[in-house]
Amino acid sequence: MQQARHCVSLLAVAALTLWLGGHFPSRPALAENPLAAASRITAVYRVDLAGFNLGNFNLTTVFRGDDYEMRGEARFSVLQGILYQWYGTTASAGRVTSAGPEPAMYALSFSEGGKRTEQLRMTFGAGAVTDVQIVPYKLPNPRDIPVTKAQLEGVVDPMSGAFLTAHSENPNGDLKVCNQTLPVFDGRQRFDLVLTPKRAVNVQRSATSAYTGPAVICRVKFIPIAGYQPDNPGIKLMTETDEIEVWLIPVRGTFMYVPYRIVLPTPVGYGTAVVTSIAVDGARRADAAP
Repeated sequence: MQQARHCVSLLAVAALTLWLGGHFPSRPALAENPLAAASRITAVYRVDLAGFNLGNFNLTTVFRGDDYEMRGEARFSVLQGILYQWYGTTASAGRVTSAGPEPAMYALSFSEGGKRTEQLRMTFGAGAVTDVQIVPYKLPNPRDIPVTKAQLEGVVDPMSGAFLTAHSENPNGDLKVCNQTLPVFDGRQRFDLVLTPKRAVNVQRSATSAYTGPAVICRVKFIPIAGYQPDNPGIKLMTETDEIEVWLIPVRGTFMYVPYRIVLPTPVGYGTAVVTSIAVDGARRADAAP
């Protein structure tokens, strides 16, 4: 089920993974690592598709100085696995600079229905993708638009793009964090995510989320570049829709903004991901709270 993989990408891309890379405006005041105030951030996201609760996506990010390691785990099922079951893990590692994340490694492994399995591993060097390994290997579809070497320069993986690109010193809902274009490569597809400000809101505690506080809503435009088939209905839907959005919230003790809610139309209905809990260890700044 391709939609389950998209749910992980929405979270790991802001698109069901979704920023999913980012180019940031220069911020001289953040010359040091803007994320170093936290040593660990753990978050849980509830993922729904077409009215069905698929399960949770659990994410842990650990910072050691300028280095970061991220690991996500998801177990999705419909009717307790009778209709559908999917399990996957994803990971990313690299370093954080004042200009944004510099990934070194990205990996995705999943099992679908206990039958189809896949492992993807991608490495980076000198600001570009240097190697992609996919097991089992399949020959590219001749209808795919090929990915060129030049298109793999200056990109980020979905995990780094989704969670390490939005920064602001304003903890009260800064719409400027929506002003960015994110060049993403997920091991197969090269695409841009163009974020623009939509509106600022105040989130109230609900039955599915314990967060209360400011959030900014970004409109997300999906622009495919390579690694896809132009007649793919899912790609056409993502390209033509203006309904993809991500809600970003400030993380207590840091300059980070991370996804609170992601909305993405898919061929089978809307996909959503909402943070149900988030915890920060080692933070030294006391404002901006989830």
